[in-house]
Amino acid sequence: MSTRTFRITVRGVFDGLTTDQRAELLARAAEHDVLRAAFTPEGHLSYDIAARPAFTFRFQDSGEEEEDILAATERAEEAAKAWLEQRRYGYKNLRSQAEDLSQAPLGKRQRRAAAQKDV
Repeated sequence: MSTRTFRITVRGVFDGLTTDQRAELLARAAEHDVLRAAFTPEGHLSYDIAARPAFTFRFQDSGEEEEDILAATERAEEAAKAWLEQRRYGYKNLRSQAEDLSQAPLGKRQRRAAAQKDV
C-alpha cells in the first residue's frame, strides 16, 4: 500500500488582539509572509496583519488510507489552535480544506511525462 500525502489549509481571523499582540505580529510579519508559505509537517503560518486580520496555516501530513485525511485535518486544526492559544491570540471563523495529492489532477508537464513513460 502506498503512502498518501495530504495538504491541509487552516484559515481563520485574529480576534480581539491587544496592542502588544498586534505589534508582535507586525514585528514578525516578514517570517510569515505569504511569499514564504510552504506546506510543512509542523505547519507554516502566513498573514498580513497590516492589511487584514486573516491568517492561514499550511500543513503537510500523510496516511495509508483515503479516510486518513479526516484525522490529518483534525490534527492540523488542533495544531493551529494550540499555536494560537499558546500565544493567547484570539481567533474566530476557523475552517479547513484538505487535499489528497494522490487524487489531485496532473499538471500539463506531469501528464506529458506520464505519457512518455507509457511509450
